[in-house]
Amino acid sequence: MKAWVLRGIGDISMEIVKKPELEEGEVLIAVKAAGICGSDIPRIYRTGAYSYPLIPGHEFSGVVEMEKTGRMADADREMKEWLGQRVCVFPLIPCGNCIPCGAKQYEMCRSYSYLGSRKNGGFAEYVAVPAKNLLRIPDSVSFEEAAMLEPMAVAVHAMRRVEWSFSDKIVVCGLGTIGLLLVMFLREAGAKNLFVVGNKEFQRQQILHMGLGEDSYCDGRSKDVASWILENTDGAGADVFFECVGKNETCALAVNSAAPCGRICLVGNPYSDMMLEKAVYWKILRNQLTVTGTWNSSFTGDVSDEWHYVMERLAQKMIHPAELISHRLAFERLDQGLLMMRDKKEDYCKVMGVWDN
Repeated sequence: MKAWVLRGIGDISMEIVKKPELEEGEVLIAVKAAGICGSDIPRIYRTGAYSYPLIPGHEFSGVVEMEKTGRMADADREMKEWLGQRVCVFPLIPCGNCIPCGAKQYEMCRSYSYLGSRKNGGFAEYVAVPAKNLLRIPDSVSFEEAAMLEPMAVAVHAMRRVEWSFSDKIVVCGLGTIGLLLVMFLREAGAKNLFVVGNKEFQRQQILHMGLGEDSYCDGRSKDVASWILENTDGAGADVFFECVGKNETCALAVNSAAPCGRICLVGNPYSDMMLEKAVYWKILRNQLTVTGTWNSSFTGDVSDEWHYVMERLAQKMIHPAELISHRLAFERLDQGLLMMRDKKEDYCKVMGVWDN
């Protein structure tokens, strides 16, 4: 099969490799669509992977083509039910033995594997996936939409980490893919007083397309964001602040812009070491702020988990994530998307690879 293989930092190329050899409980997915995540860029070009060679890619969807079944007849029957199914994939493979796994908090597994970073992922024609990590795609949902389940579930997980009400004044700072998806889901869930901070014209256009007014968007390049937030919250500050950037200055902005007893959810992966100035730390104490982190998403197999939450809204056309796909690339041109994102050659939101297998 063809696959994009990472053999060292910055050393990625399309190669002909063997199809995956399936282990017990795994199925073979013929990949149909795969998104490039922002975290793929440092993994490929700066920080490297856990081991080499590695096929990256953890946001993907496809069709189950074959499987290796278990020894029990019931397991055999259950596995065969996946054949021919259109599926998307929860990329985190939990150990099943640690304390978080015992509580079905698989996103916090202490000894997990991960498709696309610790195990071969979806930048290939085929990928081996545990059947327990699959979710069926309804006919009304496209492969491209399904390939965005992972970042959508991450956005919903962040939304659920904070107790918010319809009357809360909510700020989303940082409008990358996760930030835009978070805005999309907050609006769908009924958030009324939503204010967003971005720094690119296409982000403003996306926000307006989602139905927010011009006065709900702040361009951080030209405005004093802290003053803008206070002006739009009657001087009180944000009841809820989602920090989707991962920089010291935006973390400080979140603390300084939060209302008394406000809630801050840290969403963005850190760009560097994160430090708080003394005055910022004092603000957390004196305003009795709640600061929470969020990581990954909940996939338990129950209808209440975030993947089912997203899929239900996709199937009913309550959300429209495909509007965030800025670039569609054939499998053979996937490296062009990687380089574009690395070098920021042009504006982009979600870069999607489309397979023709």
